[in-house]
Amino acid sequence: MIRSRILSSLFLWGGLCLGAANAVPAAMAAEPIRPEIGKPLQAAQDFIRQKNYQEALAKLREADAVPGKTAYEASLIDQLRGSAAAGAGDPATAVRSFESLLAGGQLAPAEQLRFTGVIAQLAYQAKDYPKAITWATRYYKDGGTDGQPRKLIAQAYYLQNDFANAAKELQEQIRAEERAGQTVPEEQVLLLANVQLKQNDGAGYAAALEKLVAIHPTPDYWADLIGRTTTRSGFADRLQLDAGRLALATGTIRTPERYVELIELALQAGLPGEADAILRKGTAAGILGTATGPEADRQKRLRALAVKSAEADRAALPSSEKEAAAARDGTGLVNTGLAYIGYGQADKGIALIEQGIGKGGLKHPEDAKLHLGLAYLAAGLKDKAVQTFRKVEGTDGAADLARLWILQTGHSS
Repeated sequence: MIRSRILSSLFLWGGLCLGAANAVPAAMAAEPIRPEIGKPLQAAQDFIRQKNYQEALAKLREADAVPGKTAYEASLIDQLRGSAAAGAGDPATAVRSFESLLAGGQLAPAEQLRFTGVIAQLAYQAKDYPKAITWATRYYKDGGTDGQPRKLIAQAYYLQNDFANAAKELQEQIRAEERAGQTVPEEQVLLLANVQLKQNDGAGYAAALEKLVAIHPTPDYWADLIGRTTTRSGFADRLQLDAGRLALATGTIRTPERYVELIELALQAGLPGEADAILRKGTAAGILGTATGPEADRQKRLRALAVKSAEADRAALPSSEKEAAAARDGTGLVNTGLAYIGYGQADKGIALIEQGIGKGGLKHPEDAKLHLGLAYLAAGLKDKAVQTFRKVEGTDGAADLARLWILQTGHSS
C-alpha cells in the first residue's frame, strides 16, 4: 500500500516521455539526449509502465554506464531509477537516486519540495529512520504542507526508541489538528498512549486515553481509563460506586461479577432503588440471571434483597425527606435526593441535592457537586450537568470522575 502510494506520486511528479519535450518536467529545460542514453531510458520507462521494474533497472544501468553524461541526462536517469527502485521494493536505492536528483540542481523549487517529501517516506520504508526524520524536517522547513511526512517523524522517533521526542512531536501534531478543527486520527493518539507507556508516564498515558475516549470512544478505551483513574494513588474508596455508575454509562461492565459488586455497593450506600435499577439493567443485557449453581442462588438472593429493600425505602422516603430537612446539615438532603434519582424521580432529586449543598455542613461537598451533575444528566439537562461537573474540585477522585463524565457527555473537559 505504501509503495503504491509513493509510486503514484512519483509518476505524477517525475513521469517522462522521452523524445517529447512537453513531457519533460517544466523546471528542466529540454536538452538534447544522446541516442545511446535516450534509447535505454525510453525502454526503461516502458518497462516501468508495465511494472517490470527489474528490467527497467537493467536498462537504467545500461544508460548510466555511458560516459560523459550531462547533468540533464544524469537527472533523467536518477528520476527513472528512483521510480523503478521504489516499484521494485528497493526503497534504499530509490532514496539514493532521488537524493542524487536533488543534488543535481535540475529541479524547480516546487519539484524539489515534492521529492523531499518522497525521500522522507522512502527512507522510512527503508527503515533508515534518522534519514526519514532529516528529510521530513527539511520538507517542512522548505514550506511543505502535506501531513504525511510529519506523521513519519513521530513514528521514526518511536521506532528508534526516542520516546521523549516521539511524544513531543505527537503532542504538537495533535494540538495543531485540534486548532484546525480536524478529527485527530485514532492511530495517532494510540501511538502517543503507547509512547507514554514506554516512558512509564502514567499521567501522560491517562491524558492520551482521555483524548481517545473524547474522539474515538469505545468500551475498551473507557474501561482502561476508568480502571487507571480508580486505581491511582489517592483515589478514595468511597467513590467506587460513582466509578461504577460511569462504567455503566460507558458500556464497560460485561460480567455478572461486576454487576453484583455494584448492586452490593448501592445497597451498602443506602440506595436500594439504584441497586434494583442496576439489577434490572444487568438482566436486560443478558448478563445477570443466566448463571447456574451457587452463583445463580447468590444472584437470586441479591435480587430478592434489592426488591424488598427498594419497596421499604420507597415507602419511607417522605419521612426521610422531612428528617433531612430538619437536620442541621445538608447530608440527609443530598442522600435523599440520590435515593429519588434511583427511582427515576430526577427533578425531585435535583431539588433536594441543591438544598443540601446550600445548607452546607457536608463532609464531602465535592461528592455532592458530582452527584448534582449526575442528577442533571438523569433529567436530561446535559449543559447544566457539564457546568456542575466543571466546578468539582479536589484530589481524592471526585474531580477526576467529574472530568470523565464531561467527556462522556461529548464535551471537552
